[in-house]
Amino acid sequence: MILPVVRREVNGPALTSDLHPVIDRIYRGRNITSVDELDIGLKGLTHFNALKGALHAAELLSTLIEDNKKLIIVGDFDADGATSIAVCILALRMLGYSNVDYLVPNRFDFGYGLSVPIVDIAKQQHADLIMTVDNGISCIDGVAHAKSLGIQVIVTDHHLPGDETPNADAIVNPNQHGCTFPSKNLAGVGVAFYIMLALKSVLQQKGYFTSKGIAPPNLASLLDIVAVGTVADVVVLDKNNRILVHQGLQRIRAGKCRPGIKALVDVANRECGHLTSTDLGFVVGPRLNAAGRLDDMSQGIACLLEDEPIQARMIAAELDALNRERREIETGMKAQAEQVLEKMALDEGDVPSALVVYQKDFHQGVIGIVAGRLKEKYLKPVIAFAHQDDDVIKGSARSIPGVHIRDVLEEVNTRYPDIIDKFGGHAMAAGLSLPVEKLSAFESAFIAVAQAHLQKLDGNHSILSDGVLTAKELTLDFARLLKMAGPFGQGFESPLFDGEFDVVSQRLVGEKHLKLVLRAPQVGEVDAIAFNVDLTQWPNASHRRVQLAYRLDVNVFRGNETVQLLVEQITPT
Repeated sequence: MILPVVRREVNGPALTSDLHPVIDRIYRGRNITSVDELDIGLKGLTHFNALKGALHAAELLSTLIEDNKKLIIVGDFDADGATSIAVCILALRMLGYSNVDYLVPNRFDFGYGLSVPIVDIAKQQHADLIMTVDNGISCIDGVAHAKSLGIQVIVTDHHLPGDETPNADAIVNPNQHGCTFPSKNLAGVGVAFYIMLALKSVLQQKGYFTSKGIAPPNLASLLDIVAVGTVADVVVLDKNNRILVHQGLQRIRAGKCRPGIKALVDVANRECGHLTSTDLGFVVGPRLNAAGRLDDMSQGIACLLEDEPIQARMIAAELDALNRERREIETGMKAQAEQVLEKMALDEGDVPSALVVYQKDFHQGVIGIVAGRLKEKYLKPVIAFAHQDDDVIKGSARSIPGVHIRDVLEEVNTRYPDIIDKFGGHAMAAGLSLPVEKLSAFESAFIAVAQAHLQKLDGNHSILSDGVLTAKELTLDFARLLKMAGPFGQGFESPLFDGEFDVVSQRLVGEKHLKLVLRAPQVGEVDAIAFNVDLTQWPNASHRRVQLAYRLDVNVFRGNETVQLLVEQITPT
């Protein structure tokens, strides 16, 4: 689908004369109104005191540590959950406490979160306290069961709460009712990091470190892991999250990251010194996620916890192989889903306002990625379903800007209360389950509700550009400067430019990627690459001039750096 390219409207005076005018324009186009908002030093982080429940949770943990009782951390099976567990375990080790273990519910056997069976397993492992990370805010029954067994529970989460919250001993969630924490966009790993900061403070006040004869640790050394989880979970990069990601990236670029993160970068043939926030989301995150999607998330956690570089590299290689397998499964599922949607479009004359795809042989570990790919192609909210068991199907939803997918599901559930078993999520992503026999009824209800939400938008999907780059800006120096202007990500989008170029040469690489050499007036030749092109349209020798929407990148090959355009959309002119 070819979209019109619209340039951002940027008003007001320059933020400061010290900034390159293009970068100044980029910032103001992302609603930055003062240079103070660009300060991404650690001192700019909101204090943990502002996070409701953090100090109470820290008090409970400090007592547990002093009494050397058993802590079990229950995480989620994605990169955010893995990094959350790793941050907590590494921080606790740094604090001199090791009576801790973790559980990650296998999604194929236990589903999501702190379920009753998972509590029973924690009880068998002699848990005195269970702490959830990146889950728990909807686990009413699991928390109640733990309490009935005499186990204390701390819920740490960032997902939106429902009308009822669990009866935990402490709840830490920036989105819980009554929490005034300004960054509602913390990922689960961000919440976990804040709790560890609060715990360190409480232990200091109690004189714990003096009594143990150890120095208070520098928990900022864990920010590389926090950065990975934050970007991988695609949360909005508000100022607080940009600080966390920037500081973590600085550690990675300086070679001060965990051996496991370095190993994951290495197996992807990237260099830590040139890593960007985008790389965290497309290089490191997917390899961690592959473990939870196809096998056991403990592999990803083990990679993050490993201290020995050689062992970390071995685990990273296994994760890389899983990621390749995941991509193969995803490609097949996406092709199946597109065939279903093509039939829908043929029968109904057009693609509906929202899409529901389901195949009996879909792999439930990959449905979220498939939903995301279809959302990008059709620019509609999408839910992909797979079997959870013989009677229940599990769905993963992805949405477009302006349509809050969890709100859509909540409205469906309110208007049709007997269809959905359970649901939860964010504005852009959500999960749900329902009886397979009710899929047709759900599809009709979902499309109807989504259509009403879509009608509130202007209906004009477009590519938002930061403008045209001149010959002075299509240079290696400016590309490097732009790279350091981030971190960019969800809600603080990576700069996108547009322009017309002559095509000097074109060829396929990697079966479906288009490698280009382009030329523009006063620019000379510049390399470009367009990923996953339509093979019925490209390569095509008759296309000699193109309109591009692209991102400016620094390509590193055998130690040499060159300018490269990463093509988002290519249109012959």
